[in-house]
Amino acid sequence: MKFLLVLHNNPAVLEALGPDEQQKLMDGHGAFIEATQASGELVVTQALGDPSQSAVVRVRNGVPVVTDGPYLEAKEFLGGYYLVDVADRDRALELAARIPDASIDQLGVEVRPVMFEAGLEM
Repeated sequence: MKFLLVLHNNPAVLEALGPDEQQKLMDGHGAFIEATQASGELVVTQALGDPSQSAVVRVRNGVPVVTDGPYLEAKEFLGGYYLVDVADRDRALELAARIPDASIDQLGVEVRPVMFEAGLEM
């Protein structure tokens, strides 16, 4: 079963961490990647650019309208994700608890099952 482990970033929370805590966070992600690659459970992981570099496309009356910048004014934004292929939901939750963001106050890891994917053979 595939699950998306979603990381929501809050710049204020991350900036409040000291340099040692920030390094521990990065090292924790490196260790998580190594462990899930070694177990064969990691499908892919990607970090996303800052929301200030994003754009929103809406089509109105057949005309695309592009707005620069973040879609919503919010404290948190989607920062990245891990896509894992695991035996069951319990294993996905276990892995999510090992991601360092899960242990930082005001942060967490959202665990969502993948319902379908393009190219999936039935």
